[in-house]
Amino acid sequence: MADDLTVTREGDMLLIRISIEKATPSASGKTLVVASTRGNQKTAVQIDGKDLYLGVNAYVYAEAKGTK
Repeated sequence: MADDLTVTREGDMLLIRISIEKATPSASGKTLVVASTRGNQKTAVQIDGKDLYLGVNAYVYAEAKGTK
């Protein structure tokens, strides 16, 4: 699991903590990525005895939508 990702379960809630980084351009350049697991990561959480995998991408648009 990524060093900057923490996933825990509290009852019926899944709590995800991931570091916010300096915004970097995505591959397409349309967005700026501020947090990412960079693919699916196995977590320490299990659901019905099965390992939970998680993929997270948090981003902002490089240009405000509709400004083209």
